[in-house]
Amino acid sequence: MIRNRRARIVATLGPASRDPSKVEALARAGADVFRVNFSHGTHADHARAIATVRGAEAAVGRPLAVLADLQGPKLRLGRFADDQVRIRPGQTFRIDLDPTPGDASRVCAPHPEVLAAVKPGAEILIDDGRVRLRVLRHGPDFAETEVTVGETLSNHKGLNLPGHPIPIPALTDKDRKDLAFALDQGVDWVALSFVQRAADMAELRQLVQGRAAVLAKIEKPAALEALDEILDLCDAVMVARGDLGVELAPEDVPVVQKRLIRACRLRGLPVIVATQMLESMTSAPTPTRAEASDVAGAVYEGADALMLSAETAAGQFPLEAVTIMNRIIERVERDPRWPELMDAEFPLEDDDADALVAAAARAAERSAIACLASFTTTGQTALRLARERPLQPALALTPHLGVARRLALTWGVEARVVEQPTDSESLAKVATDAALDLGLAPPGQRILILAGLPMGSPGAANILRLAHTPRRR
Repeated sequence: MIRNRRARIVATLGPASRDPSKVEALARAGADVFRVNFSHGTHADHARAIATVRGAEAAVGRPLAVLADLQGPKLRLGRFADDQVRIRPGQTFRIDLDPTPGDASRVCAPHPEVLAAVKPGAEILIDDGRVRLRVLRHGPDFAETEVTVGETLSNHKGLNLPGHPIPIPALTDKDRKDLAFALDQGVDWVALSFVQRAADMAELRQLVQGRAAVLAKIEKPAALEALDEILDLCDAVMVARGDLGVELAPEDVPVVQKRLIRACRLRGLPVIVATQMLESMTSAPTPTRAEASDVAGAVYEGADALMLSAETAAGQFPLEAVTIMNRIIERVERDPRWPELMDAEFPLEDDDADALVAAAARAAERSAIACLASFTTTGQTALRLARERPLQPALALTPHLGVARRLALTWGVEARVVEQPTDSESLAKVATDAALDLGLAPPGQRILILAGLPMGSPGAANILRLAHTPRRR
């Protein structure tokens, strides 16, 4: 089952989409990656969801990826004696470590790290910025603040401290248990929340030990200050615009999105744009025109994938959301100007393998090449090819199902599992047969093959071969 587009779709599973028939329908409508959100549900729920994706994969006949999204630390207020209080701009309000239920003058925030990080004049945001406090003075166990925005506070609302890195680890005890479970379930990607520094990703990589690919969710402004070091340690990136938008000014979020996409494209790292892409479709069968333009904008920027969250997890129209996102992507990729925008971020050719892949993409552009085929044992050759953004179909052939599944997130790559060729003749036959069978190249057409010698050994591509699909079968 081939999608007629290059950008990929990530669909979040939830109560609205966990049934096997619904997951299969989402895959047939165009979902490539299924996100399992460990902020909600039990391990038993997640195990059923992952098994359902594997069943849908068999039904649609193409690799589907499972992305385990770890919750990360959640900074929240404590409880109020009456569950909710009224506050007024200009009044003072105290945050402290006293677990006694709060009132209109104070509340507990059981996070000493937050109180250690604040400074006079710092802003504390509560409930995604609906309530804003300015720190007047503080000590090791309290912060005295002035209310600047907001009128209502209720139990356990989230808390943010923009512009101040908070010295807490990205992986909680819950995350470690969830990670061990997810890896035992054979997930393909693990997403880490609350990334602030490279050490956060280094810790995740050390725990994963290559059993899945790792993804950094960029949702804290502190991560932008250490972006290069973080990108060195991750296999993909998610632009988590919702959380970024709490701590950044609204006008800064689109600029940060473009910066992150460009940085990832230059490195050849898949990048997902996430949050509120078709938010209105949680309760409406069609998106707003602004949402359609938002999706289109991410495609024009060259994002590898676009993510649906509540739209598919809890919305009333999950299938329609995937269908419409698929239609928007296809329409953008038919725009005559779209190809020149894909060329706008041409990568550097860092080593011999990069140079060979770049040469293959340029040769395909300048001659009648129907398909580019890469043989890969780790996925790296296919990722290098995707970085070039070729307009010809890109086929990734691997003997490892896990590699094929991970590549489901990658721009323009059709990954399939094949037996490992043993010599150059079998290499050409496997590639041409696959291109023909999948409809990526008509009979008698030329395909360009990228591979590495010795065959089957992980390493960089070092050979480029021209072959023709069979005229008759």
